Amino acid sequence: MKLRGQGPYLIVDPKWRSRKRLIAELEEVIRAGAGLVQLRDKSQWDAESRDFAEQVLAICRQTHVPLIVNDDPVRAHAIGADGVHLGVADPSIGSARSLLGERSIIGVSAYADLERGRAAEREGADYIAFGSIYPSPSKPHAKRVSLDFLKMARRTLDTPLCAIGGIRPDNARPIVLAGISWLAVISGIWETPDPVAAMHELAQAFEPVRGKPQLRPPR
Repeated sequence: MKLRGQGPYLIVDPKWRSRKRLIAELEEVIRAGAGLVQLRDKSQWDAESRDFAEQVLAICRQTHVPLIVNDDPVRAHAIGADGVHLGVADPSIGSARSLLGERSIIGVSAYADLERGRAAEREGADYIAFGSIYPSPSKPHAKRVSLDFLKMARRTLDTPLCAIGGIRPDNARPIVLAGISWLAVISGIWETPDPVAAMHELAQAFEPVRGKPQLRPPR
């Protein structure tokens, strides 16, 4: 499986909602418009966390949405996930792909560093994430990037791009129109009164570009 298309990128993190509640709500939230799911679970890898990961994977299989595991290629491999998302302190793209296979989806956080994005592209990343684009409740001290920065990254890089940080349904469309393929969301979905409605609204931000070639600002 390789990453295709564009859309909301839903991050599932038991720090923000109990595991039981996440499992109860996840399928309906995904069906409201998520195109990609990431499991971000910083807890110790034990029987409970593995069971939770396998339940998340089962829901992703039912909804035909790829599951990416945050940080840890070994966890991703253990449950048969579709890929891994790597930060600056995580294993290399090459080692992750060696473990997970050539068809795995490898995403990389480039933060606010275009040079790191270029390096990730050279090493074969399947998508590159930049942010924080807006103030982020989950990472309040993250360095910010501007919409102009995202446009520059889109002009510079050929790899699909992801934006993260404080994204909500009401501020998403300018990012989509800048040519960004994936919008990663945590609090913008899970901290709303109705996560299903929020996901549906976020997915609507992609309507102007749905089915069209990926927008790229002129070089």
